[in-house]
Amino acid sequence: MTKKFSPEAKSEFYLGTTIEKLGPCKVDSLLPFNVFADDRRIKLFLDKEHAEELTTPVSVEFEAAGPRKKLYFDPSRAKCAIVTCGGLCPGINDVIRALVMEAHHQYKVPAILGISYGLEGFIPTYRHKVWELTPDMVSDMHLYGGTMLGSSRGPQSAEAIVDSLERMNISCLFIIGGDGTLKAASAIVKEIRSRGLRISVIGIPKTIDNDINFVPQSFGFETAVDKATEAIQCAHTEAEGAHNGIGLVKLMGRESGFIAAQATLSLKEVNFVLIPEAPFVLDGPGGLLPALEKRLLARQHAVIVAAEGAGQHLMRQVANTDASGNVVLNDVLILLKDAIQGHFKKKGISIALKTIDPSYIIRSVPANANDRVYCGFLGQHAVHAAMAGKTNMVVAKIMDRYVHVPLDLIIRKRRKLNIYSDFWRAVLESTGQGGLVGMIQEEGGAAEEK
Repeated sequence: MTKKFSPEAKSEFYLGTTIEKLGPCKVDSLLPFNVFADDRRIKLFLDKEHAEELTTPVSVEFEAAGPRKKLYFDPSRAKCAIVTCGGLCPGINDVIRALVMEAHHQYKVPAILGISYGLEGFIPTYRHKVWELTPDMVSDMHLYGGTMLGSSRGPQSAEAIVDSLERMNISCLFIIGGDGTLKAASAIVKEIRSRGLRISVIGIPKTIDNDINFVPQSFGFETAVDKATEAIQCAHTEAEGAHNGIGLVKLMGRESGFIAAQATLSLKEVNFVLIPEAPFVLDGPGGLLPALEKRLLARQHAVIVAAEGAGQHLMRQVANTDASGNVVLNDVLILLKDAIQGHFKKKGISIALKTIDPSYIIRSVPANANDRVYCGFLGQHAVHAAMAGKTNMVVAKIMDRYVHVPLDLIIRKRRKLNIYSDFWRAVLESTGQGGLVGMIQEEGGAAEEK
């Protein structure tokens, strides 16, 4: 007889939300709480924005994050390691602090190691220092941007990393990083499994671009938007201070324009926002340059915000990649600056163009209050999951609920801004740029949500 699935069971089976465990949990938790998350499942409604294979919204159950009554590891004999990888992002130090404080104070874990300079820190030839992290060391780390452990980009051998984990007798590895880092975490899990080892690997998704699959808002994103609006306000001030003044701001966002779009909505001073998901044109009907000329004629100033990955289709593609394997982008700021100056020179119209690129300022600042709260929850829940023997997963906040998500779902694709969404419609209403080519594609067109 064929087994039948309910709609809920179908979606869970299809998406694979089951969390891998190292083994049965037999150790009693000593946490002084009476609220545990052992059997709690959280039902969420997901759509194409979360998984491109979903043609209609489905109900999916995720395992709730939180402490468990029974643990896999005996905390008094456990040993944890923390590593941060990839680019900087507001809040990394807050996550490190939360991990150390939770493991030390709540679970009484005797040793928590900090791995220096990303995955390089596991490779003996680099000779990077391994730190023993204590509450005193991390107590004020949340006041500073960056990562106290340092970071690096680029792949390292999963075999060599697991060799180091074995040598250091690590029970739980916490990996803080983005898409490439979490793919590396998946490879580490596979190597651990092939050796029959019992090491928990828990990911904490980190990306300033907000492009992690299944994670509607990553930590540090709110802080990044706050700082981006400061740059946009400066551009607006510069633009208003001159006849035909143009303020041009480039923000981070290789493949996803979330920072640019959110900052635009926040400030309401932006006249054109350009993102990778909406391929614009420069000239002709519906082109950016004629629209900018019309704006200057009417108001004598304008502000343009561009995500770094916007406009790549208008420039010669390069084959080079960075240490993380990402294609090296052309500079959209140069494209726009040259195009704008050339257009108005031909027209004999005098302009005052100012360009601002605050990228490294935005990603290097300390987290704001809301992001700090978020980071604290992520760190606490990650420790709870590791002590219960969960592995091959990340802690994520989806629709204001903290859940466990398998790594396979997270690394399936990068999240992009849906230009058919109410969110993007609100952006177009705010800027008034809905008439530009590429802002809204025909249904089924190339820019449909991926």
